[in-house]
Amino acid sequence: MENAAIQTHGLTRRFGALTAVENVTLSVAQGQFFGFLGPNGAGKSTTIKMLTGLLEPTAGTMEILGQPFGAGALDLKRQIGVVPEGMALLGRLTAPEYLQFVGRMYGLDAKTTRERTEELLEFMQLAEERRKLVTDFSHGMQKKLALAAAVIHGPKVLFLDEPFEGVDAIAAGMLKTMLAGMISRGATIFLTSHVLEIVERLCSHVAIIHQGRLVANGSLEELRAGEASTLPGAEGGQRLTLEEIFLSIVGAGGMESAQELSWLA
Repeated sequence: MENAAIQTHGLTRRFGALTAVENVTLSVAQGQFFGFLGPNGAGKSTTIKMLTGLLEPTAGTMEILGQPFGAGALDLKRQIGVVPEGMALLGRLTAPEYLQFVGRMYGLDAKTTRERTEELLEFMQLAEERRKLVTDFSHGMQKKLALAAAVIHGPKVLFLDEPFEGVDAIAAGMLKTMLAGMISRGATIFLTSHVLEIVERLCSHVAIIHQGRLVANGSLEELRAGEASTLPGAEGGQRLTLEEIFLSIVGAGGMESAQELSWLA
């Protein structure tokens, strides 16, 4: 793909006898809001860890912004933002201390770091919590701080692993507006989320991974067209939801005939 922000070829990661990600090949165009979906344990977080340099692939290659990406690609890493699984915050710092540390680590000068820290604290509604240690934050507050740290340096590529988990509806609306603004300015966003309604609202393209393998990849309309003939309800031009597409592709696991719990039947 021309002008690909993210490109992988045969990306594979094994943990001993377990193959967590197998032969994943995909391209994400610059300026695209890309959703990466899959059931629990499908390989989503492992893929993000490889794409952000937290895990070395067992096999395959990766390119970010058209350049080979690996553990030593420090210049490329400065153009990436990430909210990883588990967030990995420094709990014994305050929010301003943490953001200033992250900004300086990304190479921002002290003045710019201070200015962006104050702006982000206000935007994320954390300004009144500036004296509190991060370890004392609620889960939602920690998630907002992790998002602030991921964008303080103005990344060209942003990886988000479940960014809306534990975030209240008001903050989620603000974050959606922020992410849409980043896309309008040409950034690329790679999003994983189990909230398919959010993915459907935000993303233009989606890939689905199942048991470590890529099983679908394309625009939402392409996926709808591909699944329309297989699902009841698509007749008569009814528009399939992303949830219906997802369940059709990965399989609902025989939900209709699943055994019931004896004490709840």
